[in-house]
Amino acid sequence: MAWRWYLTAGLAVVGAGPFLPEVVQQAGYTVLGFSVLGAVTAGLRVHRPARPLAWRLLLVAMTVVVLANAGWAVETALGVEEHGVSVTDVVYLLMYPLIAACLAILPVQGRYGSRFAGMTEAGVITATATVLTWTLLIDPLVSDTGRLPIDAEVVAYPVLDLLILAMVVRMALVTGMRTRAHQLIAGTSVALLVADTVYFVDVAGGGDTGGSALTVAGWLLANTLVGAAALHPSMARFGATGPGERPPDRPVSLPVFVLLVLLSPVLTAVSLVSELRAGQLGLLDVLIPTTATMVTAVLLVVRLGQLTGVAQRRAVDLEALRGELSHRALHDPLTGLPNRTSLQQRLAEGGGALLMFDLDGFKDVNDRYGHPVGDRLLTEVAARVTALVPDGGMLARLGGDEFALVVPGDDALEVGAAILTEMRRPVDVQGRQLYATASVGLRRLSGPDAPAADGAEDAEDAEDAVRDADVALYAAKAAGKDCLVEFDDALRQEQLVQARTLDRVRGALAVGAFVVHYQPLVRLRDERIVGVEALVRWPTAGGMVPPDAFVPVAESSGLIVPLGEWVLRRACRDAAAWHRAHGTGLSVNVSPRQLAEPDFAAVVLRALADAGLPPAALTLEITENVLVGAGRRADRAVGHLVELRRHGVRVALDDFGTGYSSLAYLRDLPIDEVKVDRSFAPAGAEAGRRMPLVRAIVDLATALGLKTVAEGVEDAATADRLRGLGCDLAQGHHFAGALEAGDVPRLLTATGAAVPR
Repeated sequence: MAWRWYLTAGLAVVGAGPFLPEVVQQAGYTVLGFSVLGAVTAGLRVHRPARPLAWRLLLVAMTVVVLANAGWAVETALGVEEHGVSVTDVVYLLMYPLIAACLAILPVQGRYGSRFAGMTEAGVITATATVLTWTLLIDPLVSDTGRLPIDAEVVAYPVLDLLILAMVVRMALVTGMRTRAHQLIAGTSVALLVADTVYFVDVAGGGDTGGSALTVAGWLLANTLVGAAALHPSMARFGATGPGERPPDRPVSLPVFVLLVLLSPVLTAVSLVSELRAGQLGLLDVLIPTTATMVTAVLLVVRLGQLTGVAQRRAVDLEALRGELSHRALHDPLTGLPNRTSLQQRLAEGGGALLMFDLDGFKDVNDRYGHPVGDRLLTEVAARVTALVPDGGMLARLGGDEFALVVPGDDALEVGAAILTEMRRPVDVQGRQLYATASVGLRRLSGPDAPAADGAEDAEDAEDAVRDADVALYAAKAAGKDCLVEFDDALRQEQLVQARTLDRVRGALAVGAFVVHYQPLVRLRDERIVGVEALVRWPTAGGMVPPDAFVPVAESSGLIVPLGEWVLRRACRDAAAWHRAHGTGLSVNVSPRQLAEPDFAAVVLRALADAGLPPAALTLEITENVLVGAGRRADRAVGHLVELRRHGVRVALDDFGTGYSSLAYLRDLPIDEVKVDRSFAPAGAEAGRRMPLVRAIVDLATALGLKTVAEGVEDAATADRLRGLGCDLAQGHHFAGALEAGDVPRLLTATGAAVPR
């Protein structure tokens, strides 16, 4: 705010100064001059400018002004009359080169081309101003040789103003004037130019050499603006280099530039003709305006050359940008491979085969190590597979960890096998050995290079080919991953069936068409019912839809989450009454997709509370693939289970003995029971071979303090063998099949069951 107060006070002096007596004017000059010195000194100390030398030169210039004002006051007090150039005039004139030097040392910013262009335009403006000053002001005065001694110092003022003007124009065009300090200093030069020009005109007309009101106001204003600029905070950035001070790369507007260029020769011609007619044409009359005009012409040619170069460079830059945008539109930014658009263009050519593959377990890598490691893995995979691309082929990245490879000819199976082999090798990323096998889908393309696949049309759509290859890819994942599956009519039909099934599941869920049946869980030592397992069923007009016909579709589509929550809530409401009457427990199957939800534990606890079923009466059945892979998803699932067990909910590991069957799961998963898969409890001769395995599982579970539940018990002999092995619970048609909810109470009452597990 100090600069505002200073500027306000200074403008008051500017307004009143011209109308005060000469003695008071001189005192005002002196006081204002000392205030400027104080302002510049304070600005240097407080704001610490990036270019202190410029401000120090300005401080010296203003010191010279103060000394000159003092000399003028002394001459006036002593009544010294002016005869020619005085010492005071010489001191005043020293201020101009000092201000010009202050502006000259400012660094020029931007690219070299823009700096040179700005200086060229500054030169054109200055040369034109020189012609104007000479023809309109100086030449009429110097023609009167009788007044030359005093006119020499008078002429020097506008000439030196031209020097300052050149520096200001350079600053405006090259360095920029984005700060208030720049603008105030530029205003100083304008005030000096106007005041000195008016002073020159006054003297040329025989006026008072002390200066008119406008002259005095201009000189006072110049001093005031310097002080305000020094106090403004932006003086710290005066002339500083940095991105915030970079001027725009644009030339002087074309009409202004053309006017300036035409003005010099026109004025020169008019002046020469006028002097010639008056018979006063001298050497200086020809030399100065002609030289300035020639300089203008040379600078014009230089500037036109610069503009031509700029146009050429911009054309080259635009072409390069067009090429870069085209490349970006057709390529993946991470791997540099062609993208989906490029792939579609290549597929339109037909022929060969399309391989689509993605990385098994890539999400686990992202979850555990972060996306930067995942990106490095993708780039390494792209590099490896690129080495396998045959001549005429194209490898593209479609997004995420999904890639596509167009293989010409009949070598698709061999190339696919090579990809599988290559991806089985570990990938070293930032010192980590990462393993990410691939699942590959193959789709033959019709065309001259290869026969069409079964059912393929002669003219194929690229999107159809990508879709079919994607279906084969997911069939490879369903087949166990790390394998190749070729698309055929059977997969096409399976895809259509799954799509129709998905639509039907979605509709059935919306209208509440699903029901829950319950299969009893029996304690083997006394064959009493201690619980029931909730099983989702889908009755339709055509009969009951088998669970394996719709549950996998719901799982893959994510519909298993709302379906599973509905089953949980329904089963809790049904089981609450049975638990109150008989102490019967409830088991509910939980999908890995449900466990991946961030609010799963809260959903379970809310369902229990809403139904009035104690948490200890509920057992959640999970499968081993909850921990298949790694990362935040598995950690979240385990976290949910730990939280629920803390509230009393029990956890059972379902289908133990199938899948991965790692003993580490018994250690890592928070479980209370192990359910032995039905394949280990067969009847007949097969039972003799399987029972040793069941014994091992039961003994292991017992040693770990876990209960065992046998599934699929179909006859009394199997039940007796399991009882002899120490198995705790069993379920199967030997005891009871799946019952509707209305039949469960009658069974519980008839058997006299139950006691809590």
